[in-house]
Amino acid sequence: MKIDILTLFPEMFEGVLNSSILKKAQEKEAVTYTVIDFREFTTNKHRKVDDYPYGGGAGMVLAPQPLFDAVESMKDGQEKEPRIILMCPQGEPLTQKKAEELAEEDHLIFVCGHYEGYDERIREHLATDEISIGDYVLTGGELAAMVVIDSVTRLLPEVLGNEASSKLDSYSSGLLEHPHYTRPADFRGMKVPDVLLSGDHAKIQKWRDRESLKRTFLRRPDLIDEGSLSDEDRKFLEELKNNTNAE
Repeated sequence: MKIDILTLFPEMFEGVLNSSILKKAQEKEAVTYTVIDFREFTTNKHRKVDDYPYGGGAGMVLAPQPLFDAVESMKDGQEKEPRIILMCPQGEPLTQKKAEELAEEDHLIFVCGHYEGYDERIREHLATDEISIGDYVLTGGELAAMVVIDSVTRLLPEVLGNEASSKLDSYSSGLLEHPHYTRPADFRGMKVPDVLLSGDHAKIQKWRDRESLKRTFLRRPDLIDEGSLSDEDRKFLEELKNNTNAE
């Protein structure tokens, strides 16, 4: 995968892209990152990339010319159009499903805004996607882009040491992930559940499935699609509901 990042602050990405899993992804040649200061594409003699909004109002608005020219320079005549992702608090909320969708692409271009917002023509005629990482406003799109890039890159083939890891993540199955334990089996009187020490893989899997459903019910019941549950899981869910009501 090729990932291009358009930003006014390229230095913000240096540590993130060259650390941990994102660094390993580059070393394994699963992805290449290019960080571009789109100020380099402005035709304004003062190197401005923003201007006052028509109609008045507070703040400055990013002008279309630098971003359109920057994106066009990155397409390189390639047959398949890249996904051009506008980081914006008005955008579609980032989900695991969205990350999985983007991980199937060959080329992603992230546009990190600043100031009051974007000229609307950037939204309508340049971007293919608008993504938000939450219902709040950041100073710019850089931190949000880092989050999306991390969520996508870790899904690429051979990036994680264990290919099953991403498939078992919370949200990948539609439910939150089950609890995890490691050594020692008894830490300050806090013990690992006996079933995990049993060596009975069928029982362990059943425990994990139920704990996953229980955790989702308690923390994010909105994620549960009862129609997709087995009869046994629906029965267990009813028990959880009854116990909660009894309390």
